[in-house]
Amino acid sequence: MTREVSSRRRREVIDALRRGTVPENGLDLLAVGLDRFAATLDAELDTVATGGAVFKAVRGEYGAGKTFFTRHLAERALRNGFAACEVQISETQTPLHRLETVYRRVTESMRTASIPPSAFRAVLDSWLFTLETDAIHADPDLADATDTEVSAAVDRLLEQRLAHVNTRTPVFAQALRGYRTAVAADDPALADALAAWMGGQPQVSARAKRSAGIRGELDHFGALAFLQGLLTVLRDAGHPGLILVLDEVETLQRVRGDVRDKALNALRQLIDEIDAGRFPGLYLLVTGTPAFFDGPSGVQRLAPLAQRLATDFATDARFDNPRAVQIRLPGFDRAALVALGRKVRDLYASGTTHESRLHQQADDDYIGALADAVTGSLGGRVGVAPRVFLKKLVADVLDRVDQFDDFDPREHYALTLNAGELTETERNAASGSASGVGSRAADIDLDLP
Repeated sequence: MTREVSSRRRREVIDALRRGTVPENGLDLLAVGLDRFAATLDAELDTVATGGAVFKAVRGEYGAGKTFFTRHLAERALRNGFAACEVQISETQTPLHRLETVYRRVTESMRTASIPPSAFRAVLDSWLFTLETDAIHADPDLADATDTEVSAAVDRLLEQRLAHVNTRTPVFAQALRGYRTAVAADDPALADALAAWMGGQPQVSARAKRSAGIRGELDHFGALAFLQGLLTVLRDAGHPGLILVLDEVETLQRVRGDVRDKALNALRQLIDEIDAGRFPGLYLLVTGTPAFFDGPSGVQRLAPLAQRLATDFATDARFDNPRAVQIRLPGFDRAALVALGRKVRDLYASGTTHESRLHQQADDDYIGALADAVTGSLGGRVGVAPRVFLKKLVADVLDRVDQFDDFDPREHYALTLNAGELTETERNAASGSASGVGSRAADIDLDLP
């Protein structure tokens, strides 16, 4: 039975599956086969929360669940007070070798358990509030002090908190001072401009920067310093760390050679900075395909990076080390796919008044048959099937059973896959199937009771 969940969480998960996307929240309700990683992930989050830093690489073919894994980990971190952000690496929008752009995407996509993206401005305001609260708690006499005396005490505490940041990135510390001054002076336009500049946004007015004693734009090297400043602000605002996911780094294989080399070197630099202890409170997670990690156009192109990510996958996958710098997701087999389908069916049914009918019409045997039909239409590649399988299960089967009393999926529904609803990988898999894209489940022999 599905444990009690709120109607909002249930709706968000089901709506995402109906669209064919990975839910942003509620992934713990769907997790299948991730128990083997749980203890290690929790230990690594504890390391980060106590001032350490972690780098992890996740490898898996399409459909292995990389996006699901990273969002599941992020959700786990958010429940422990972390902030989280997910950055899609892209040659045109977010090139990895332009770390100033990556940093900007970090601040744009950052969220907390209570604040959706972008939570950056809210974190700054929380930092200011915490600063003032801590100053008053440190000196009870300030409870009856004047605003000027409180402000002076906050200024002193601010300088203490920024001492570490100031040695590494004085310009970020200077902008924080200017931001606090703007907020205290009730100048929202100036506060907005300085917050944007600290968030890596370009084209902030010169007047706003002059007011805080700063100038210029953020560059590649400054981005690393700004990230360090951001981690300090997060910690002082009550968030023990930041989980940063760099997704789809395998796209580097398709870019121009010199750009690829710069991007791989940027990744190597990030890993080395983490190992050097420069980013306390950071959990950096990157995802990619085996071809990216092992092929000549990916990590192996830069020997120092390949050495840092080298992991032994020659043994049976059952004995993979979850603590290794690189972990692999084995992907779905039929049992896992059917188990996932049952979880979704139970979650869907528990939120309706037709729970009994849903369990009867979409029983375990039917879910197994639908999984076989989808997999068969995709050339037998179970690992490619989850997205389409769940989309069809929710939108074409469960929705209809819920809405129509006399709908029987065994009698009234036949699976159809159209090229337009498939991704490129799914289309390639379907083209290798004997049934082909656009085929119907009725054309595939199924053992339905």
